[in-house]
Amino acid sequence: MTSSELIAGLDIGSTKIACIVGRKNEYDKIEILGMGKSDSLGVNRGVVSNIQHTVDSMHNAVREAEKNSGVEIKVVNAGIAGQHIRSLQHRGNIIRNSTEDEISQQDIDTLIENMYKLVLPPGEEIIHVIPQEYIIDNEPGIRKPIGMSGICLEANFHIITGQIAAAKNIEKCATKAGLQITEMILEPLASAEAVLSKEEKEAGVVLVDIGGGTTDIAVFQDDIIRHTAVIPLGGNVITEDIKEGCSIIRGQAEALKVSFGSALASENKDEEIVSIPGLKGREPKEISLRNLAHIIQARMEEIIEHVYYEIKTSGYEKKLIAGIVLTGGGSQMKHVAQLAEFITGMDTRIGYPNEHLTKTLSGEIGSPMHATGVGLVIQGFKNIENKKKRKFGIATQSKIFRNGFLSRIKQFFEDEDSS
Repeated sequence: MTSSELIAGLDIGSTKIACIVGRKNEYDKIEILGMGKSDSLGVNRGVVSNIQHTVDSMHNAVREAEKNSGVEIKVVNAGIAGQHIRSLQHRGNIIRNSTEDEISQQDIDTLIENMYKLVLPPGEEIIHVIPQEYIIDNEPGIRKPIGMSGICLEANFHIITGQIAAAKNIEKCATKAGLQITEMILEPLASAEAVLSKEEKEAGVVLVDIGGGTTDIAVFQDDIIRHTAVIPLGGNVITEDIKEGCSIIRGQAEALKVSFGSALASENKDEEIVSIPGLKGREPKEISLRNLAHIIQARMEEIIEHVYYEIKTSGYEKKLIAGIVLTGGGSQMKHVAQLAEFITGMDTRIGYPNEHLTKTLSGEIGSPMHATGVGLVIQGFKNIENKKKRKFGIATQSKIFRNGFLSRIKQFFEDEDSS
């Protein structure tokens, strides 16, 4: 089996680091061969805060995935997230030499390459340049310009930027863990690949990935990404609130949240009580599930309010027919979809990454918490297909992902080694 037939995705989260390896079957479905995960001890809010702990977690996750899949993993698609991620809208243009020649893929590549020359604040780098629509000689709304004629080729772009240091640290950890990163992919874009349908993207939908350290947002409308954002709040702050509010240790708070947590206090009765073992022979502590839900609901309301603010900021609030799709570990909490509907007034469902998977091994991997990992595998196959099309001269609509971002990081390490 050639390496191109296998793709490994490395989800570097604040709660867990997961490695998922898969391949495509003859029905164009993803067959997951194996998965490994490890507690994420060196990542805080999507950013590496301790190199050695992150390396150890990566190593453990990859070794477990290798053991479960029977495949040696050396190359991965890595997710990147964190509150340092920014997005902006920009318009670019090129003037072509002749109206006689048709617009080619090379013209589009030149237009996209020009976007990478934008001046950014110090320490920031462009991660993705995503064309939204093209304008030819002031004629807007063109989705596929290849083959058309025109002098002035313009495009509206959605540009995603991140801190160079954050990417360098991910690359450094992967290298120390014996891995090579082929692509760094923004995590909400990966999650969207796993849980959203083409119809939802066309109708207008908001993907909300509630992770441990951050909540990632991606707004799609007319099958085009319109807005991305990262909120520096996630499931971990809820755990901290429970720990403080109930005066218990963090492990007990996490177990309470997972086993008995609810995002709607009104759904719990006053007499529902859970007993927590006391520390070192102390008396057990009784905690009301309604009080627990009040703590969770307060923080979850704050997160959803932030999400709703981003939806309104995008300018597409009234155009999102498919509403909200919640995914990530935080979406598994009881009644969170109802709370989101109550606050935003938008239809809400939980997104499971099993639409593109075969039934093999899709049990735990079909959980919302693995949406990013599955999405990284799916996006890896999409990138391979795009490269094949480009190699054989077949026109592709856009060149979304670019190796230049990683190339510059690799050049940094080479320069360090030679000095």
